[in-house]
Amino acid sequence: MVGCRLARIWNNVVAEVAAMAEVLLTVGTRKGLFVGRRRGGAWEFDESPYFNAQAVYSVAIDTRGKAPRLLAGGDSAHWGPSVFHSDDLGRTWTEPPQPAVKFPKDTGASLERVWQLHPAAAEPDVVYAGTEPAALYRSEDRGESFRLVRPLWEHPTRDRWVPGGGGEGLHTVITDKRDASAVTVAVSTAGVFRTHDGGASWAPSNSGVSAVFLPDPNPEFGQCVHKIAQDAATPDRLYLQNHWGVYRSDDAGGHWTDIGEGLPSTFGFAAAAHPHRGDTAYVFPINADADRVPADRRCRVFRTADAGRGWEPLTAGLPDEDHYGTVLRDALCTDDADPAGVYFGNRNGEVYASADDGDSWQQLASHLPDVLCVRAAVVG
Repeated sequence: MVGCRLARIWNNVVAEVAAMAEVLLTVGTRKGLFVGRRRGGAWEFDESPYFNAQAVYSVAIDTRGKAPRLLAGGDSAHWGPSVFHSDDLGRTWTEPPQPAVKFPKDTGASLERVWQLHPAAAEPDVVYAGTEPAALYRSEDRGESFRLVRPLWEHPTRDRWVPGGGGEGLHTVITDKRDASAVTVAVSTAGVFRTHDGGASWAPSNSGVSAVFLPDPNPEFGQCVHKIAQDAATPDRLYLQNHWGVYRSDDAGGHWTDIGEGLPSTFGFAAAAHPHRGDTAYVFPINADADRVPADRRCRVFRTADAGRGWEPLTAGLPDEDHYGTVLRDALCTDDADPAGVYFGNRNGEVYASADDGDSWQQLASHLPDVLCVRAAVVG
């Protein structure tokens, strides 16, 4: 009995500490960036969006330095795409005097948008950017300037990459905290590529991932990978949401195994991993590629706690009527709190949050523009 009481007391302490932690939530939409803050259990959003009327496709919250730095990939219909940074938790923003990301003239390409901003796991000042057209850029000054990673841009298979429905975008970057030279990227619709020599060479890594829309459903490359997430406890374990199919790799992408059994649909865009618990990941199933609404028209996040051997729907606090809010590939995320916060936004302009690993949810916002990306982190 004493042990049970002590356990309850400890759980209450953990919950109180989590409630006191300041969490920053960034919501990129087609018409600006919305920023929310939670302290003491209550959420507050800034009065108006930043980058008004700009589409914000990518956000990163870099907590590696003495003070957090926010990075945002904005896309102005008039001025074009740019990368902005903030060192005061989003209250003010700086745009470099020269474009942070641009294609060299000899490539003959021009930047459409920045799909991904990723602080490297093993290098404190390094940030990667994924773009459309599909390219990888590397920054060594925390995102103020970037250079093109040419070996991937000049990959011998590039002329056979085909744009997906949303364009030819490099939308996912995974780095390894144990090895700065190991980087994994995902491209729509070229698939997964890996480097083990710091970007000097790249190899397709799609073994086991199906391309159901091609005559040969098992090509070396050409899969329409929608998102990859990295396991918290086992960095070589990755979770992949494909254009039909949910997969797991236990060897850093060398081979993939189907783990979609138990889901109402294996089509979807988003995937996220728990920040602390191994074998735990989240997806948001969509009915079909030709019917892009929540599976069975129900608003449900699905969680696995055993690396994809089983899945459970997380619905407490979510709408239980017919629902049509599609969650895009970067619009589902976790923070680094304990218990973990889990967040998603949809194309209905709704944002939902869980402060208990996904067990229960509350709606934080509604009637926003289309939600394109969501990022959250403990910042104080």
